[in-house]
Amino acid sequence: MLKRYKSKKKKKSLPVLRKFVPLQADYYHLKDKQLIHSKLLRLCPGLVTRDERIFLVVTFLKTIKRVDTLSYKTISANKATVTKEWVIVDATDQVIGRLGSKVAKLLRGKYKPNFTPHVDCGDNVIIINADKVKMTGMKWTEKEYLSYTGYPGGQRAITPAALQAKPNGDERLLKKVVKGMLPKNKLGAKLLDNLYVYAGTEHKHEAQQPKMIDINALK
Repeated sequence: MLKRYKSKKKKKSLPVLRKFVPLQADYYHLKDKQLIHSKLLRLCPGLVTRDERIFLVVTFLKTIKRVDTLSYKTISANKATVTKEWVIVDATDQVIGRLGSKVAKLLRGKYKPNFTPHVDCGDNVIIINADKVKMTGMKWTEKEYLSYTGYPGGQRAITPAALQAKPNGDERLLKKVVKGMLPKNKLGAKLLDNLYVYAGTEHKHEAQQPKMIDINALK
């Protein structure tokens, strides 16, 4: 008969309860005494008697500071609590892509602490001097916006310069840029209605008392 020799491993000794401190983070997620019990056995296999294990589990659970889940609450905005403002953005010498991304954030309300993704919590944005935006490089003539008529071979392409030359071209160009940076759903269509674009400095929203903001100060 061949004798099987078992390797003799040194059993871990139990110093103090500081060995159980790393288990605190797990307890918040597990909240299961049985799992903590098994963790204690893996850490300290030298504990044989049942009374010692129960004593350690009870002592460990007493040292844990429980998290009060009612002490904090995630606040979501709704129609009753949302505060919408009217702001004016000057587009003079602004790169149209950078301008569009910041305007899209204003429309969505991402600069507000109570931002809620599924709620219209952004501001009403008025863009003036839209005819003075700029594009880098040769994008005015080389960049193309594609559209489709729905018929075979109905793909159409138009450059930003050609789009701007059309009636209300400045408004159509800015809204096309901003639309691509908004959600592609009903909320995005609703947010786009909060954008007002004017080629000059004149606008018809004096009654709303809009305030001028520096778009370069936003990130």
